[in-house]
Amino acid sequence: MLRRFGNVHYVSRRLKYVVLYCNQDEVDTLIDKISSYSFVKKVEPSYKPFLKMEYEGKKPDKAKEYDYKMGI
Repeated sequence: MLRRFGNVHYVSRRLKYVVLYCNQDEVDTLIDKISSYSFVKKVEPSYKPFLKMEYEGKKPDKAKEYDYKMGI
């Protein structure tokens, strides 16, 4: 029944949840529609589009970098 709102990516029958993909601009209206069903307890949107996906790491250790070049 949830297939008409978007692409069903995953269904867990044991834990009873569904991962549903839809358009970002339709999220607010779809949350209202989906949460109105009696079999739906909670609807959570994904925050992945709002997260920073470029990570800043520390500089690599010179000794490890040398070992990787040697093939050890």
